[in-house]
Amino acid sequence: MHRSLQSPLLVASGLLTLISCSTAQSPPMSSGKEMTFFITSVGVGKGADLGGLDGADQHCQSLAKAAGAGDRTWRAYLSTQAVGGLTDPKAVHARDRIGGGPWRNAKGVMVANSVDDLHSAKNNLTKETALDEKGQPVNDRTQKPNKHDILTGSRADGTAFVGTPYPDMTCGNWTKSGTDGSAMTGHFDRAGPVDHAWATSWNSSHPSRGCTQENLRSTGGDGLLYCFAAK
Repeated sequence: MHRSLQSPLLVASGLLTLISCSTAQSPPMSSGKEMTFFITSVGVGKGADLGGLDGADQHCQSLAKAAGAGDRTWRAYLSTQAVGGLTDPKAVHARDRIGGGPWRNAKGVMVANSVDDLHSAKNNLTKETALDEKGQPVNDRTQKPNKHDILTGSRADGTAFVGTPYPDMTCGNWTKSGTDGSAMTGHFDRAGPVDHAWATSWNSSHPSRGCTQENLRSTGGDGLLYCFAAK
């Protein structure tokens, strides 16, 4: 009798313990309030004509606001070119626009702790962590339509391309939407046709064929951007 009375109590106690452990180990809920990095769920819609850097920043800001993170200053990870070289004041480097970090996605997962980490092997920017502002994954190169090309106009270290010997890598500093020019893109899913550094680069993989929306799509993109909370 004594044993039969204790058995249900022990079972109930064990179930409560399991439930408690399961609750403690559950991942944090998605919250736009802690998000400081995302890929835009949609592009501006005019190919690589983003309205310059100001237009691109406003696109990031608007999407962040809709996701509940509009209290931060958002910047698009984009560089612009200048013919006078890297010291030309007209050249803008993406790495200098985005603040100092750290940056977390909409699920609260750390993507990079600092600018230096972001541009090193220490970053955690992958297919699984590079989410849009709604906390949703972006189509990678294995899905249709493929959207893994993200506009950056940047070199691997986050700096701008200079003039000669480089051609247009920013679609006229983000003002062109025609067939002339091109834009450097990165692969957010860290995947490409070959297993080389350029093919797996998140920010400097290959240029687009042109600047129209159709051109961007033909090389595996949709005019999407990386957005970072600068402050």
